[in-house]
Amino acid sequence: MTVVAESRAGAAPPAARHGSRAVRMLTRAPINVVLVAVALLWLVPTVGLLVTSFRPTQDYFASGWWRALLHPATLTVTNYRHVLQTGGIKDALFTTALITIPSTLLVVTVASLAGYALVFLRWPGRDTLFVILVALMVVPLQMALIPVATLYGHLGLFGTVAGVVLFHTAFGLPFAIFLMRNFYTGIPKDLLEAARIDGAGELMMFLRIVLPLGRPALASLGIFQFLWVWNDLLVALVFLGGARHVPITVAIFSQLRQFGPNIDLISSASFLSMVVPLVIFFSFQRYFVKGVLAGAVK
Repeated sequence: MTVVAESRAGAAPPAARHGSRAVRMLTRAPINVVLVAVALLWLVPTVGLLVTSFRPTQDYFASGWWRALLHPATLTVTNYRHVLQTGGIKDALFTTALITIPSTLLVVTVASLAGYALVFLRWPGRDTLFVILVALMVVPLQMALIPVATLYGHLGLFGTVAGVVLFHTAFGLPFAIFLMRNFYTGIPKDLLEAARIDGAGELMMFLRIVLPLGRPALASLGIFQFLWVWNDLLVALVFLGGARHVPITVAIFSQLRQFGPNIDLISSASFLSMVVPLVIFFSFQRYFVKGVLAGAVK
C-alpha cells in the first residue's frame, strides 16, 4: 500500500500530462506543416500525369490538367485501352519484368552471400577486396557502355535480355555487397559461434541465422535494385534499342519520338510503368528505412 501511494504521489497529474502533450504538438506543428507542403508539391507531377492519362486528346490541348478536376465526367479510360491494344505496352511490361526480376534476385542473392563471407569468414585478401568494391561504387556505368557493348558483340549477347541482366547485376553488386556487409556486422558473432559448437555448417548458419536477421537489409536492397532496373532507359536503349522486344522505358521513348503530340498516350503508358514499382515499394516500405540505415553508425 505504501509503495502504491508513493508511486501515485510521484506521478504527474493528468492536467500536466495533457499540457505537456499540447506543448509538444504546438512545437512540432510548423515542422509538420512544412513536411505536408513538401509532400504535396512532390505529388503534383504524379497527380498531373494521372489526370492527363484519363483526359481526351482535345481536352489536353484546350486547357490544363487541373481543369479536369472541376469536370470529372470528362475523364475516360480510352487512352489506356488504346495503349494496351495498339502500343505494345503489354509486351514491353513483360520484357521489363523479364529483365528486372532476375537482376534483382541475382544481386540480392550474391550480395547476401558475399556479405556473409566478408564478415563471418576469414580468408586472405578479404579487406583488400572490400576496398576494391567500395572503389567500384564511384565508377559511372556510362564509362562501361562502349567496352561492354564491344564485348557483347564478340560473345553474341548484344541485343539480348541476358546481356542487359548481366550488366545490371554487375553494376548493382558493389553497392549491394557494401550494404549487406554493413548490416551483417551488427549481428552478434556469438550466435554463430554457438551454432558452430552445436555442429552447424556455414550454409546452415547462413540460412537459419544470418538470412532471417538480414531481412530488412534484403528488402531494402531489393527495392533499390528493382527501382533502378525497372526505370532504366540508358542501358536498355543501348543494348536493346533495335531489338524486337524492348522494356517499357524504351517503348515509351519510341512513342515519344514517333508520336510527340500524343501526350495522352504517353502519359497513360508512363503511369502504367509506375504502378508496379509503387506496389513493390509500399509492400516493403516498413523494412526500407531500417535497411537503408543499416551500419550507418558502425
